[in-house]
Amino acid sequence: MSPRDVPLGGPRAMTVRRTLPQRSRTLIGAWCFVDHYGPDDVADTGGMDVAPHPHTGLQTVSWLFTGEIEHRDSLGIHAYVRPGEVNLMTSGHGIAHSEVSTPATTTLHGVQLWVVLPEEHRHTGRDFHHHAPAPVALDGGGEARVFLGSLAGDTSPVPTFTPLLGAELTLRPHAAVTLAVDPAFEHGLLVDRGEVRFAGTPLHPADLGYLAPGTTTVTLSNTGDTDARAVLLGGTPFEEEIVMWWNFIGRSNDDITRAREEWMSSENSDRFGAVEGYPGARLPAPELPGIPLKPRGRTR
Repeated sequence: MSPRDVPLGGPRAMTVRRTLPQRSRTLIGAWCFVDHYGPDDVADTGGMDVAPHPHTGLQTVSWLFTGEIEHRDSLGIHAYVRPGEVNLMTSGHGIAHSEVSTPATTTLHGVQLWVVLPEEHRHTGRDFHHHAPAPVALDGGGEARVFLGSLAGDTSPVPTFTPLLGAELTLRPHAAVTLAVDPAFEHGLLVDRGEVRFAGTPLHPADLGYLAPGTTTVTLSNTGDTDARAVLLGGTPFEEEIVMWWNFIGRSNDDITRAREEWMSSENSDRFGAVEGYPGARLPAPELPGIPLKPRGRTR
């Protein structure tokens, strides 16, 4: 799957490459949103400046290759996203947060990922986790940093509400690595740099490859003369239908309408709370479409 360019962040929008969702595939496990950005020269692009905005029914997963992002949320968390360190924020019933690249950042490069929460947990409380996974050597010439789930003998301590996998993989030139994976998972591989063959399929930078459930191993090959880097995502197929609009995930048009109304009705609602320390106004929600939003399921 090839990406499409989209603006992110309102009036001071930066451009990101979005590979999920697409018409051909809406979910990989509970992974429902994959944005890939950079490397961007912040002097030219202005970097990231996403004013306080809301979320419902999901977890955000932030992973950087280069740069630094300041995170503030209505849970009261003030943290930084740095290369090789994952920040996972659980919105549950509702949260608000801001994301701003720091003044020390000259090049910004990373991925922003969302995970949909299952029905039984989508109204859970706000939460936040940080983890810096150590690199794990891979037979065949590479290493992995496992930020969610388990791979290559390493397990992340970060909790999720459905079985998931998230890992950064680097492969040396012409290396071939075979990984043991859970056969109940479907998998996606987002290539950041280099040319990678994923389960026999050639992928280029910013491509997202897909592998259906049913295999116990997956082989990745770097076909180029320089290091390759990719993000491997996986999870058990998510069978619930969802409605995803703007920054909200619900199960019906009414869920989305109610969340939008609550965000727009108050600067400090009980549902979303307030983000302290951001020097500016929060993002207003766009207008809803003129027709009801319909739930959709995973692509078969």
